[in-house]
Amino acid sequence: MEEETIENSSEVNNQKNYNSALPWLIGSVSALAFILVASVIFLWLRSVADEILIGGPPPTLTGWEQSYQELTGFDEVSGLDGSGVAVCIVDSGIEMSHPDLRHLTLTGWFDVINGQNEPYDDEGHGTAMAGIIVAKNGLSGNAQGVDLLVAKAIDSNGEGTDTGIAEAVNWCADNQADIISLSLGGEGGISFGGITTDQLESAVQDALEQGIFVVAAAGNDGQDDDGDVSSPGSVEDVICVGGATRLGNVWRGSSQGDNDGRLWPPMLPRSDPDMKPEILAPGAEVPILFAGGAGDGAWWGWASGTSAATAWVSGGLAIILEAHPELQREGASGGPNAIEFIKTQLSENSHMDDGQSEHDDKFGYGIFRIDLMLEVLSNSSSEEELEYSSGYLQHIDINDSNQAERRKTPKVPPASSTKAAEWLELTD
Repeated sequence: MEEETIENSSEVNNQKNYNSALPWLIGSVSALAFILVASVIFLWLRSVADEILIGGPPPTLTGWEQSYQELTGFDEVSGLDGSGVAVCIVDSGIEMSHPDLRHLTLTGWFDVINGQNEPYDDEGHGTAMAGIIVAKNGLSGNAQGVDLLVAKAIDSNGEGTDTGIAEAVNWCADNQADIISLSLGGEGGISFGGITTDQLESAVQDALEQGIFVVAAAGNDGQDDDGDVSSPGSVEDVICVGGATRLGNVWRGSSQGDNDGRLWPPMLPRSDPDMKPEILAPGAEVPILFAGGAGDGAWWGWASGTSAATAWVSGGLAIILEAHPELQREGASGGPNAIEFIKTQLSENSHMDDGQSEHDDKFGYGIFRIDLMLEVLSNSSSEEELEYSSGYLQHIDINDSNQAERRKTPKVPPASSTKAAEWLELTD
């Protein structure tokens, strides 16, 4: 009987201990849950208030970006960001609320499509192209310090008219652009002897005559090629850009040039340094910005196409013009001759394919190399190999010291990125 009483007493004590511990356990769990929720809310408020990114692009994208920076020599550039150079992007607009663009203040905005006063992008392509040049925080644009102008001439369906795009090009020129970036293209008009029936090509030619560098896409029909690059990339003095992979091969979708001439539509044979395309730049799985979080909260992704290659070169050209302001449209040696001079240097100092010794209809004069361009221009300036006479820029040939370097096999991607997929479908 005494043992039974002791056992009952023990059970009562255990029950009392359990009952007393339960509120403490519930309180502890509740407190932890509260702290977790409060932390999430705090981080969200902080990201909104201070524009601090939580997360960012995945390592794969930043790895690919680094690979392309190495391939094109941007990893060797320091102290230059395009400051003082005005770049005008003609595209579908720009999403200023993107996390990588919140630092940006536009120098100018023009909406051909809807006439709106505030910047926007209802298609996304323009935001992607702008990011290649000026992105900061997540991805890293290659010329973040440029004075950026944006002209919207592409609608929500990704289409534009020659008249509208020509109007945008004229606006860029009127607003003191040094570079006009055209990540677009289509069929050209009938042109011969510098005269064209195409309104866009005419506007581009007017810009070139003012000493404005125009960079345009070669086109994406490489798997079913019509025989030539797109217009206005086909215009003689335009820098026409094809696409390259991270391994330094030509992207399979990149359009080839017709440089032999034809009877109809009439075209004379092209010659150096104006054979098409002039150069290649990143065009396969290029890291880009998504406008509006792509509808599912994704702010970053990738795309393939010569549009991206065009923006990449436009940023690189801004770096060159910052280093050599005399070549800008208002510079002491600016003008059409400056454009011809830079094109000559591109033809001689781009990264040719293995075994290549002259222009190729697909590979152009080679892959754009900003480091080689800056080096040769710096050497030319220091050795006084650029002669100026009555405002005319004359090129004096330099030695061939850069030839062996630019024909080396390109660096392969780092281990953190995947092999370049040259079977990609056209996504641009």
